Amino acid sequence: MSGNLASGQRMSQLFGQTLREAPSEAEVISHQLLLRAGFIRQLAAGVFTYLPLAWRSLRKIENILREEIDAIGGQELKMPVVHPADLWQETGRWYEIGPEMARLQDRQGRDMALAMTHEEVVADLARRDIRSYKQLPQLIYHIQTKFRDDPRPRAGLVRVREFDMLDSYTLDRDEAGLDKQYRAHYQAYFNIYNRCALPTIAVGADVGMMGGKLAHEYMYLTPIGEDTLILCDACGYSANRQIARFVKSPVPQEATRPIEKVATPDTKTIDALATLLDVPKSRTAKAVFMVATIPPLSSPSRSGGDRGEAAERFVFAVIRGDMEVNETKLANAVRASALRPATEDEIRAVGAEPGYGSPIGVHDAVIVADEAVAASLNLVAGANEPGFHLLNVNLGRDYAADIVTDIAAACEGDGCPQCGKPLRASRGVEVGNIFKLGTRYSEAMGATFLDEDGVARSIIMGSYGIGLGRLLACVAEEHHDDKGLMWPVTVAPYHVSHVWLPSNSAETQATAERIYQSLRESGVQVLFDDRRATPGVKFADADLIGLPLRITVAGRSLAQGGVELKRRDRPEKIIVAERDLLAAVRAELQSLHDDIARRVVPVMFPDT
Repeated sequence: MSGNLASGQRMSQLFGQTLREAPSEAEVISHQLLLRAGFIRQLAAGVFTYLPLAWRSLRKIENILREEIDAIGGQELKMPVVHPADLWQETGRWYEIGPEMARLQDRQGRDMALAMTHEEVVADLARRDIRSYKQLPQLIYHIQTKFRDDPRPRAGLVRVREFDMLDSYTLDRDEAGLDKQYRAHYQAYFNIYNRCALPTIAVGADVGMMGGKLAHEYMYLTPIGEDTLILCDACGYSANRQIARFVKSPVPQEATRPIEKVATPDTKTIDALATLLDVPKSRTAKAVFMVATIPPLSSPSRSGGDRGEAAERFVFAVIRGDMEVNETKLANAVRASALRPATEDEIRAVGAEPGYGSPIGVHDAVIVADEAVAASLNLVAGANEPGFHLLNVNLGRDYAADIVTDIAAACEGDGCPQCGKPLRASRGVEVGNIFKLGTRYSEAMGATFLDEDGVARSIIMGSYGIGLGRLLACVAEEHHDDKGLMWPVTVAPYHVSHVWLPSNSAETQATAERIYQSLRESGVQVLFDDRRATPGVKFADADLIGLPLRITVAGRSLAQGGVELKRRDRPEKIIVAERDLLAAVRAELQSLHDDIARRVVPVMFPDT
């Protein structure tokens, strides 16, 4: 389990110091403790150095990742971190992805990019090396550095710009093969998180810039998370709010009535409108004005040539007044790479009026109506005139929508789409994701194989990823107390904190040295605090660093017949004779490993 890590280290020679206080910018507990315990140091916004303690923990996480992906047939390789632009141009993502992609030119003036992910590189490898169905299926993976120029890095290692990531990629001949490999990853990822003692759930997710048709995110539920998850405790439905569905309450059905203009002075909000007209908000139509960035829509080409510039389109979203627009759903509906609120000048330029907007009579806009609007008759909408609204507005009769689809955001208390019970909302941090890519990349890049009949078919791909630093931070967020970190045995940089309390007696130091050498030679990973510091400092640092076991050698313990042994997660201390210490340490470590092993259980794959 050590992964060829050295089994011992003296704290007097350890690079990195503990801190009594965390910098003021460290807001979440994992960031504070990893800084204070001497695990990380920040170089720039979202860019960190992993000091020796953190690097040992990350290597242990790497070993867990390798073992689990190897177990489902993975083959490790390593792909470059610098990519020629033409690969990304072939799939179109060079034009679709914004400034989060770090672009550069080499000395020959060729466009290059720092890797955000490696789908294009894998598709390029596949078209070079895969010829026949007999070479499929394949599962390849690597652990590599990525860079995404995130505009808002936060929470220490939770949201960074430079990070190490496990990427695995599957190549299959058909959907059945992809489904098998996807399900294998689904279970393997739960095994990984359980071996790291991190509780997670899997939720349905937006495919985002990756494309494809199915994705799951693995979420660690925590108030520090930026993602909102929609969950049903009754039937187990779970999804990121970006794609979550819900039961939309019906409105009474009635015959259509003639449209009528009414005065509504100083009534720019749905709440004010409903109060003034004494109607429920579900009988109103809310206007949401956005501007979408639409990537070039030319067909995929392997020439790598210029596809033109992205274009901006005005988007007029119409939703019932008792609901909110989900911007991810709206962006997907219009195939936008980005959305921003429209300015008042832009709103008036299409014939609408801020605060009194209606889709009736607007021009040069993509009108997107929520499906609940299409199912509701005689709604109250704006008149595109200050101080006036229209009664009895109906989609299809009074205006047409370019797109009718679900663009509503699920909220706590809405009905579950599977069982109808109330949904609840929770915050979470995404610690991994899996995607069914299908032929999104292989078709664009000409990655094909010959089937049994000699017919060329596109390779079917899957993509799967785990960020190592974020995983480490979430483990720290989950396992700590008011004194410091409390590492699970599988992730702890060392297993034993060996504390020597200096005294006037040479016996204590000699005993501490013997124990240190004995533990090292037996393969027990031990951090030996040989510093001449006060007991208070040594115990505080041991608790702060948070290794699973602590051994204390002091004059008092020797007078009681041995040394003190304590688990970090328990208050009890016992005195163990020196001759029995190694066996006692091994027994405690085995117990800790057994506790972790019991967490690794089969997980049912959800119906999708």
